[in-house]
Parts: sequence; C-alpha cells; structure tokens
Amino acid sequence: MQAKADKNLPQLTHARNPGMPLDLDWVASVQANTSAIERRAATIPGRRSVKKEYQAAWLCKAISCIDLTTLSGDDTAGRVLRLCAKARQPVRPDLLAALGMEGLTTGAVCVYHDMVETAVRALEGSGIPVAAVSTGFPAGLSPLHLRLAEIGESVAAGAREIDIVISRRHVLTQNWQALYDEMRAMRAACGDAHVKAILATGELGTLRNVARASLICMMAGADFIKTSTGKEPVNATLPVTLTMIRAIRDYQERTGIKVGYKPAGGISKAKDALVYLALMRDELGLPWVQPDLFRFGASSLLGDIERQLEHHVTGAYSAANRHAMG
Repeated sequence: MQAKADKNLPQLTHARNPGMPLDLDWVASVQANTSAIERRAATIPGRRSVKKEYQAAWLCKAISCIDLTTLSGDDTAGRVLRLCAKARQPVRPDLLAALGMEGLTTGAVCVYHDMVETAVRALEGSGIPVAAVSTGFPAGLSPLHLRLAEIGESVAAGAREIDIVISRRHVLTQNWQALYDEMRAMRAACGDAHVKAILATGELGTLRNVARASLICMMAGADFIKTSTGKEPVNATLPVTLTMIRAIRDYQERTGIKVGYKPAGGISKAKDALVYLALMRDELGLPWVQPDLFRFGASSLLGDIERQLEHHVTGAYSAANRHAMG
C-alpha cells in the first residue's frame, strides 16, 4: 500500500527575513508563563496519533526535513561521503518504490567547515544543500572578526546554509543591543546563504530568555532559529519548542515574514519526529512542515524512521544495524 503522502502539496517559497530595527519595547513586553507552557507541552504527545499509511506519509515528510549531520572530532572525508550518499538515498529504493516516494532525499547535510567542500562535491547535482556550523561552534567564544571570517570561508566553499551560534552571555546579561548587532553582522556575512541562529537554549536559564533571544535574532535577520548545538547537557525539548515557535508566530503576525525552526539534539526516535511535526502543524500551519521552514538537526533519527517504514511495508522490524548511515 502506498503512503498517503502530501508530496503534491506546493513546496511553499517565501522571502528571506530581512530583519527590522531593534524594538526594545517589544522585547521587554515578551514574557513566558513557564508552568502553563510546561503543562501544554506535556499534553502534546498524547493529542495526535497517526497510524498506518498516514504515519508512513508523515515519516517520509520528516525525512525531507532532516539536516543529516555529522559533527564529531573524528570526522573524516570518508564519513562525510557516506553521509552524503545516505542523504541522496535515505531509504532503500524498494521501500521508497512501495511507498510511492521515489526521489525522496533529506533536507540538507550539515558538517564542520573543513568538510564543506567534500560534501558539496558529493552532493553535486542532487539539489541537497550543504549547511556548515560556524562562528566558533559550539561555544561561540572566539573573537567576532574571526567568527565573521569563518562564515565567509564556509560560504566561499559552497555552503548554502550557515548555522551560527550566538553569544549566550549577551542573553544572560540582557544586553539585547549587543546580541542584535552581533546577529546582524553574522547575517550580513552570510550573503545569499541562509542563516540559522543557534540559541543554545539549555544554557539560557529561563524560557523568557529563550523567547526574547528568539525575537532578537529574528529582528536581526535570522532565517531560522534553532534550539541547540547538540553539545549542551539539555537540547531540544517541547517546552522550548513551544516557546520558540510562538515567538515565530508573533513575528510573522507583526511583520508578515515567515521564519523557520530547527530543533536539534536528542531527537532520535520516529515517534518524537511525529510529535514535533504535529506541534508545528497545530501551532503554525502546513507551511511550517515543509523543509524550507522546518528542519530536524539529527543523525540517528533517520535510522529509526527507516526501520518504521520497513515495518509498514513488510510487516516486520529489522535490526537497527541494517540501517546504518553508510
């Protein structure tokens, strides 16, 4: 049985976020009711349940929204080449044929700067963009001029998306002007490359800080806001997600500009991907379950999704080691 995929929906396009002047009155008005947010987040996993061909369709959608990632100190060219091959062919061809999803790819491949050229060559002709983590990832504590130079080098190497990390100290000290100026400079350094602002939410202290930092980065021109580097003790969570996507909704309602969202770190199970997709659809609507406005920062997630799709097609689960990255 073929998956009832929404692949016939238009892949919505929209203008990049040009940013706006810093509005400190708007920032000061932003609050976050932590207990209410946590109560709402706790109900999310049980509110939406999809089965059979509908579940398979949403899992295929999740694959199309994955930034397939390797960010290890022992990365090699060979590992990146295998990752790129997996991005081009994320699921076995016979399974995709059974699902009616031939040609499915991941949303992007995300690597360190040194591996950008390798990934660009490996993905040539596929249409899959390369994303580079930049600006002193993961801590973001190198001098600003070096962080800006790093962005420029990654763009020159062919990266079409740049995942930058903000200076957490600006949030913790409420220095919103400094955060805005830094983000604005990074946005300019990216040129035509889309910029994803990593907030490192596990290190920001409060959900109010998360909400205000999200708004500042959007004001400064971030095309996406992203939860985490994946290196913090606490990464993507549902309360943080709810806080950030409601900031996106407020920004869109006030400016008319759509900004994307990327949860990263700790999302490794297919059922978790379904929860995030359901939340995005509920809170922001169908445009935000397309890869131009939503991405998962993940690696092991793809393997579990592939296992679930094989079970849907064949009725049997296979061992996880049959769905390795390469």
